[in-house]
Amino acid sequence: MDLKKISPKFTVSPQISIEDVAALRDAGFRAIICNRPDGEGADQPGYEEIEAAASAVGIETQYLPVQSGMVADEDVEAFGVVLEDLPRPVLAYCRSGTRSATLWSLHEAKKRPMPEILSATKTAGFDMNGVARRIANGGKTPTETGDAKYDVVIVGAGAGGISVAASLHARQSDLSIAVIDPADIHYYQPGWTMVGGGIFEAQQTAKTLGSLIPRGVKWIKAAVAAFEPRNNAVILDGCRVVKYDRLVVCPGLKLDWNKVEGLEETLGRNGVTSNYRYDLAPYTWQLVQEMKQGRAIFTQPPMPIKCAGAPQKAMYLSGDAWFRRGVLNDIDIQFMNAGGVLFGVKDYVPALMEYVEKYDATLNFFHNLVAIDGAAKTATFKVAKPDTEAGEVTVEFDMIHVCPPQTAPDFIRVSPLADAAGWVDVDQATLRHKSFDNIWSLGDVMNAPNAKTAAAARKQAPTVAENIVADIQGRSAAAQYDGYGSCPLAVERGKIVLAEFGYGGALKPSFPSWFIDGTQPTRAAWFLKERMLPPIYWRAMLRGKEWMAKPEKLKVATG
Repeated sequence: MDLKKISPKFTVSPQISIEDVAALRDAGFRAIICNRPDGEGADQPGYEEIEAAASAVGIETQYLPVQSGMVADEDVEAFGVVLEDLPRPVLAYCRSGTRSATLWSLHEAKKRPMPEILSATKTAGFDMNGVARRIANGGKTPTETGDAKYDVVIVGAGAGGISVAASLHARQSDLSIAVIDPADIHYYQPGWTMVGGGIFEAQQTAKTLGSLIPRGVKWIKAAVAAFEPRNNAVILDGCRVVKYDRLVVCPGLKLDWNKVEGLEETLGRNGVTSNYRYDLAPYTWQLVQEMKQGRAIFTQPPMPIKCAGAPQKAMYLSGDAWFRRGVLNDIDIQFMNAGGVLFGVKDYVPALMEYVEKYDATLNFFHNLVAIDGAAKTATFKVAKPDTEAGEVTVEFDMIHVCPPQTAPDFIRVSPLADAAGWVDVDQATLRHKSFDNIWSLGDVMNAPNAKTAAAARKQAPTVAENIVADIQGRSAAAQYDGYGSCPLAVERGKIVLAEFGYGGALKPSFPSWFIDGTQPTRAAWFLKERMLPPIYWRAMLRGKEWMAKPEKLKVATG
């Protein structure tokens, strides 16, 4: 634990674990406030898990979630009420502790001198000068000036953000570049399906974020609260302001576990798992190994989701494990898909259907998971088939693999950068924002009609880098993105259907068909996924080495 004492009665910390709770009791804490919304991080325990552990040792808890970087006046009011009611001393936590420190600072500003607040928070390791400016500015953070300024600011240090930073730095090393991201760990998320299938260990998919930021690029470890594109400004948690000449937006998307009633409180137990969370993927494999009979359900929510093939990959690898152990005949596999097709590009469906039949899986289309009762082991689905009155069906399970609903992050959806659906609004070829000429976006958060995969980001990053450099040099856009995405569909241990496609479902194979025929399961594609892609990701893509990802020249329309 990293406890940061602000006053004798109030301490903040980064995310705590279930194991930390007993130690907090021993340290004398009588209450805990959670300021972090559930589902914000890939390895984050839910509030109800913390609450149960705290209750067991006699610590009171309160859930007061605040969106990352977005401390509103009503949040401060609610914080004051909660703080008044709880026994002291109190520990408040969020991802890094900054939100909790900001809440305390804004609350205390009503009764303490600002220098006293700044001194107390600085001693604890927090810079609240931005909060002071917000208070002095009538509650609104001023953006005419900033705490720092860079040639290029990149929001998000996932696959897209680090790759575009590295590609930019390789093209023009004298650029001042900053990457904004509050996380400590960077995850190779395409590996989580393999963890859930017993092929990779979870630790293989994680590295410290600091070790991956390109040399010469500034890492700002903070969450974004808001964008002020007309002032070329990004507002961070703690009300700090970063200014830019050009902005790249790629924070990924949000896994919205809360949209399924009862899901969060049962994740990781009662047979409920998901390869979409780092700490749960090993539980998937544990359940598969333990299961000898019964019903296994695999769910897929409405699009868009990242890696649309991942929900069925979990089904295939589980079915293969049961087939190899000789228990498949005693297991009822049900695939519940909110959509109406198995896979969006029809050329790959025949090969996939052979495995659906091999594992005797039942396909249930237009079934969207809306509730789970973990203790009762039941899952409820809204069924909305075309030309049929919508209804609900409740199904019993022994194991259920859940793919959560997914949306753009809240700070994106409410920003001037978003379209009506909440995604960053870009030109699908150049990836430049449609309204703000000095902003680009890539990865899962933008609205181009492509598959949301790491392979897509691998192609998008050089396109964005090339176009930013062209813009700096006073030239028009030079590169275009063709919608490329790749989904290596692991259909059994040792074979993969390598789906590669672009806009409109056009096939975009990277290899000659004699080596890898993407419409058929092949061992070569498995070798690529298991042995080649992880080192390509860590050592090439994230370092600006554009292997098989050189930007395509922009085709200018004539007519």
